[in-house]
Amino acid sequence: MEVYYRDLLPEYKVIDIRDRSDYEQGHFQSAVNIPYSLLLCFANKYLNKNETYYIYCTSGIRSKNATELLSAMGYHIVNVKDGYNK
Repeated sequence: MEVYYRDLLPEYKVIDIRDRSDYEQGHFQSAVNIPYSLLLCFANKYLNKNETYYIYCTSGIRSKNATELLSAMGYHIVNVKDGYNK
């Protein structure tokens, strides 16, 4: 599943999977930063299978991949289409 940034609501749990330095240069409002590799390696530490998360990266490619992998693990993940650049 994918959504566009404009469709995100303030109450959504939004995760920026870019590197910390990219996140610090700018990010979507209310997004928390969990870099891609940490999120995939330690998903059970950061995610709850009863919650829905909206993830994004720079262009949408890594977040789409992460969405597929995390969804296969049983997490409810939605990709933010086109990422932060759009």
